[in-house]
Amino acid sequence: MAEDTAVRAVQEPRTREDEIRRHELAAFLRSRRERITPEQVGLPRGRRRRTPGLRREEVAQLSAVGVTWYTWLEQARDIQVSVQVLDALARALLLDPSERAHLFRLAAAVDPTPATSCPSVTPALRALLEQIEPYPACLQNSRYDILAHNRTYGLLLCELDAVPPEDRNCMLLSFTNDAWRSSIVHLEQTQRLMAARFRAAMAGHLAEPAWKMLLKRLRDQSPEFCETWDRHEVVAHRTKRKEFRNRYVGRLAVDHTDLWIGPHNGPRMVTYVPADEESRERMERLHALALERAGGG
Repeated sequence: MAEDTAVRAVQEPRTREDEIRRHELAAFLRSRRERITPEQVGLPRGRRRRTPGLRREEVAQLSAVGVTWYTWLEQARDIQVSVQVLDALARALLLDPSERAHLFRLAAAVDPTPATSCPSVTPALRALLEQIEPYPACLQNSRYDILAHNRTYGLLLCELDAVPPEDRNCMLLSFTNDAWRSSIVHLEQTQRLMAARFRAAMAGHLAEPAWKMLLKRLRDQSPEFCETWDRHEVVAHRTKRKEFRNRYVGRLAVDHTDLWIGPHNGPRMVTYVPADEESRERMERLHALALERAGGG
């Protein structure tokens, strides 16, 4: 009997905390929904709109979730919310990084998308990225998230600093970002290779939300990816010569190398070394431009 009482004493505070969290989440969602105009998300305003901001059914439509289910969220019902749905809501409600982090905390969930800061990216690694310049280099994990990059890499394929941190993923950019895609000379070949490497790496992460969410985004946003993915090709990581078409300095031939940070095929430093003298000279010009942009030259 005493043991049962102790269990109830532990469960009741936890239940109250969960209830408070659900009500905070509901209020936060309502407040974010009401501040967004239909025009901001490409929806018609209509003549008989009395609701400030978006309607619940519009948020549900933009997030690809059921209207009833979203209504329950705003009513603080006791329902489970997946990280995929939270990610979709964050995008639909145009949340900034701080608001996105707050949403995930209220839902007691871990945001699986790349963060602006990552524990594995130490000051020493950031310093090493800078020392590698003028060569472009970045830190990636096995999911192709770009965790950090130097200034030259930031201008290599697109204006990377203008891309939201949660979208800085090489797979996603290769299939959905026009600037990134136009910079890859052999795009279809590169896409097939990346999809094959991604499938091989995902075998060890099949149940992890971050991997499933990225796969869903790619399937939803790119018919090209669906076609490539359905080939079921698999290939291991390997060094490869690549060609880029940079908007500022022209064509670049580079040798791509993965430098593994740990004993397993997880985080790695990706480097691009010029394969010929012309590419070296152009890369130096790109680095000079990156320094000028950063106010360092």
